[in-house]
Amino acid sequence: MPEIKKNSKVYFTLQLLMLVGGAVIAAFALEFFLVPVYILDGGITGVAIIVHQLSKLPLGILVFLFNLPFLFVGYLQLGKRFIAKAATAMIIFSVFLEVFGGIEKSVTDDPLLATVFGGIFLGIGVGGVLRAGGCLDGTETLALLISRKTSVSVGQFVLICNVIIYSAAGIIFTPDRAMYSLITYFITSKVIDLIEEGLEQAKAVMIITNEGKRIANTIYENLGRTVTMLEGEGLISGKKVVLYCVVTRVELHELKRLIRNDDASAFMTVSDVSEIVGKHIKKKAPSAEV
Repeated sequence: MPEIKKNSKVYFTLQLLMLVGGAVIAAFALEFFLVPVYILDGGITGVAIIVHQLSKLPLGILVFLFNLPFLFVGYLQLGKRFIAKAATAMIIFSVFLEVFGGIEKSVTDDPLLATVFGGIFLGIGVGGVLRAGGCLDGTETLALLISRKTSVSVGQFVLICNVIIYSAAGIIFTPDRAMYSLITYFITSKVIDLIEEGLEQAKAVMIITNEGKRIANTIYENLGRTVTMLEGEGLISGKKVVLYCVVTRVELHELKRLIRNDDASAFMTVSDVSEIVGKHIKKKAPSAEV
């Protein structure tokens, strides 16, 4: 089977299908499994579900409106491509929440079955969107921006937000709804791990290139990440520059695109980071620090 080029129309079509399909599956998981039995998703969607259950306002509209401020902030701080994909996924997600919500039919009334299967379908949907380079929830966009300026990681921020949201659900509804929601969160996270290579893992990237300074500055200017530059020599290719940097999972897709645009011949490896010890230097000044 021939390899699909990443800048081809076929590749773009597959990415779009994954983005749309993921958003539709996530909406299906919420409206047919979780929402009917008062089980929450995390993040902004979880807040929207609480407001929906209390006010009976349309869930799709609430999700879209609550995410708008985060899209605006993300547009100012992150790449236009990422925000375009995120906005597309969120709009489709909101539309299908309304479509499925109008059917008013749940697959099961058993909260445990709804938790398990709702979490699985939600993980498949969210994982597909993330793998296509988008996102469905503004919390993750905000978490990425905060992680650049503080020592709080993306995963830590998302977890803190979800604990607050689930605690509120326990007070507003019943404690068992909060516990079911927490189980859903962990199931969803594990499914996303399988699809998108880890929801909260940092990634170590090593790039071997002839355009070391240019790529380092591009990474710094677009992602706010500093890069360690090493000298290397290939057996056949001769002297090379080896770049090493650590990024979040959300940034990885954009990093690949930036490197392809700067040096199509660059060789890159990506590996999981199990632990980071020491301060992770982030963007502070206009000029690159390498």
